[in-house]
Formats: sequence, structure tokens, C-alpha cells
Amino acid sequence: MSRAPEISVVICVFNEEENIQLLISQIEGALNLYEFEAILVDDGSTDATLKAARSFQAGWLKIVELRKNYGQSLALSAGIHLARGKYIVTMDGDLQNDPSDIPAMLQLCREGSWDLVAGVRKNRQDNMFLRKIPSMIANWIIRRSSGIEITDYGCTLKLFRQEIAKDLGLYGELHRFIPVLAHLEGARITQMEVRHHPRIHGRSKYGMGRTLRVISDLVLMIFFKKYLQRPMHLFGGLGVVILFIGVIINFYMIWFKLQGQDIWGKPLMLVGILFVLAGIQLITFGIFVELQMRTYYESQQKTPYRIRNIFDTRERIKTEID
Repeated sequence: MSRAPEISVVICVFNEEENIQLLISQIEGALNLYEFEAILVDDGSTDATLKAARSFQAGWLKIVELRKNYGQSLALSAGIHLARGKYIVTMDGDLQNDPSDIPAMLQLCREGSWDLVAGVRKNRQDNMFLRKIPSMIANWIIRRSSGIEITDYGCTLKLFRQEIAKDLGLYGELHRFIPVLAHLEGARITQMEVRHHPRIHGRSKYGMGRTLRVISDLVLMIFFKKYLQRPMHLFGGLGVVILFIGVIINFYMIWFKLQGQDIWGKPLMLVGILFVLAGIQLITFGIFVELQMRTYYESQQKTPYRIRNIFDTRERIKTEID
């Protein structure tokens, strides 16, 4: 097997036949001073994207054809899995990201010992009302919810150290939350401004229909960040509160009954019973999720923590003793 390259560039494309040739040429021009590879993942294109890519003869280019359109997250995951570089770059295939920004991102990563450098699109060339304003709102919500101060969560152009990229665990449509996933792995994260070009060929694959998916994924990210390793604190705590309220209501209704009043069929009594049952269910659910969490880690011999470095001080101690 040939020596592993320094940089692996992972590009997901879907119906980008008019952009492929120029994209590949731009990557080659931007990285010709480095040992690199490019992994082009065709996410079930229905046009001549694959044909256009295969017509390009280059030893550094690897083309991956997926059986159908799985979406950007799984396409990125496939490319990252095959990447061999010490640093892994992700970018879009629509020519809006600029490969010439990669060397500066690599330099920043090295100088600052960062694990992830996230691109921030400068002078973003997208529609104001359909793309930019919804994106600004989404970025603000994600920042406030996750506590991770990344300006532009939607920019695909990112550079990772290999060990962080390989452990991301991209499923569903979680590519928007890559900084959150990297943070969960203990990554040191920074950002830098990158170029952003207007789309020349083809049409955008994004639309307003993503909003509900983003919100639901955000709820999942908040759970991952705050409660993944202690789910009982979420479900059990909520269950105890609801159960306590239900018990108080029921004691209140019993006191009413002891006063000789008819409580059967009263809405408050039904609410009390409902709260007791809901509280018991949430506590039980919390126990089950806690057991699943432990099974998840122990069955795969994984640990719920990440070690960055181990420093052996035995030689220094020995020297001081002598």
C-alpha cells in the first residue's frame, strides 16, 4: 500500500455534472505542493456526474459511487471512512467552496494545535431571504442551545485531524452539527473566514423544508451534549417532578373526598392520575435508557471519555531522586 497522504479531501456531489471537471482542476491547483488525495462521493446522481468524474485521469483521485441518494451526512461518512490522510477536509461539490483556502486552514490547524478548523463563509453568495436569513437564525439557535460559538454551522468546508473525523458518527442529517459532534469527542475547535462563490451551474439542493429536520436534530444534539452519559438525570428528574405533582394533586383530592365532597369525574382528579402514571413511565424509561447507554459503551469496549495525551514522568522523577 502506498504511503498515506497528508491531506484527504472529501467531496460529496449530487447532480453536479457541469461542475466536476473545474472542481477537480481547482483541487489539484490548490494542493499540488502537498501529498494529498481527493475522495469524490457520488450520492446517487441521476445525471452524468459520475461519467464526468471518471473521465478525469489522476492517481490522487478516488471516486465512490453510492447505490442511491443517502443524503450528505452518510455520503460524508463514507468518504471519511475511506480517507487515509493525517488531515481530512470536507467540502461541497458545487464550486461555492474554494479549495485555495485549504492551505491556510492547514497552517492554522498546525500552529494552534487545533483539532477542527471550521470555515466561515465571507460575503456569502446566496439568496438573502431563502438562504442567508434562515441560516443566520438557525446558527443563532444552535449556538445558544449547544454553547459552541461557531459563526457558520452550515459551511461544509472544514478541516479535521484524522482521529476526530473518524470518530464523528455521522447519521441521518447530522452534518450540520459537526462542530457539536466534534466537541463531544473533546476536539479543540476554531474557525476562519473562507471564500464563497456564487453558484454558476446547477441548482441548490437545499430548501426551506429542512427547517423541521434541523429543529429535531438540534433536540438530539442537546441530548447528546448534556445527557448522553447520564440519561437518568433527564428522564428520571423530569419523572420525579411530574410524579410529585401528581401525588400532591391526588392527596388534595383525597382530602376533598374526606370532607364528603364528590370527586369522581373531576378534571383535576384525572390530571393527578395522569401525572402519577406519566412520572412512573418517565422514571422507568430513564432506567432503560441508562442500561442501554451502559450496554452501548461496554459491549463495544468504548469509554465515555477521551484521552488526548499521556505523559510519563517516571524518568524525570528518577532523575530528581538520583
